[in-house]
Amino acid sequence: MKSYLSLVKFSHTIFALPFALLGFFLGVHQLDGTFDWRILLLVILCMVTARSAAMAFNRYLDSDIDKLNHRTAEREIPAGIISPNRALLFIIANSIVFIAATYFINPLCFYLSPVALFVILFYSYTKRFSYLCHLVLGLGLSLAPIGAYIAVQGQFHLIPILYSVVVMLWVAGFDIIYALQDEEFDKSLNLQSIPVWLGKKKALSLSFWLHMAAGVTVICSGFLLMQEYGGIQLIHWMGAAIFVGLLFYQHTLVRPHDLSKINIAFFSTNGYASIAFCSLVILDFYL
Repeated sequence: MKSYLSLVKFSHTIFALPFALLGFFLGVHQLDGTFDWRILLLVILCMVTARSAAMAFNRYLDSDIDKLNHRTAEREIPAGIISPNRALLFIIANSIVFIAATYFINPLCFYLSPVALFVILFYSYTKRFSYLCHLVLGLGLSLAPIGAYIAVQGQFHLIPILYSVVVMLWVAGFDIIYALQDEEFDKSLNLQSIPVWLGKKKALSLSFWLHMAAGVTVICSGFLLMQEYGGIQLIHWMGAAIFVGLLFYQHTLVRPHDLSKINIAFFSTNGYASIAFCSLVILDFYL
């Protein structure tokens, strides 16, 4: 179990899961404020299994590439800890559970589940032909808030769509930062990424502007909530300020010629940003 959790980097669920809960509780807030525990558990199950399938598929597809990269050679598949066939079975099992779980939520979630699964699995191919692979990753994770909202409401709504835009821009931005580590390796294998395309300095600049765009979208979603509900509490804006501040802060940690703090920028800072923003906004709904 420990090996499979490591295979899918289960701890990285912390990035998108809070936004899935945000979408869920926004949907609940627009009803009568009470929620169905069954739906909540199904939403979490969908989030975990979809992400596990996508991450394991990425590791499965890239196992030959990972063997050649000293940074990734010790991952479970190239290191022989998990065989490719077992990884494939794991992917199939998670995909089946994901689709089955959506069936017990509502028809719209069920009908859209193959589309969502295609998007999150397709990302693994994009680095082979497109510099925009980071945006595709962001798109995959951005399905969390809108998907959770649909689970509650059975329909689309502008505010969770804006949260999805936030996730897409935010994830694409920090994935560019993470990809700085493999710029030279990716060039040697003709793999595509923003750092390969633009170089480290311009890639960091683009990442910064993607994060600032995410911050602007967070602010826009706040004003939209104010219009819809006649005002929101200061605690909501505290969450927004922390989120935008941490996005800005991570860009003080990484320089084109100094990547020593990239793990702090990638994992810790973004994890705190996601938890702080979503927790405070959810709390605001109930205050």
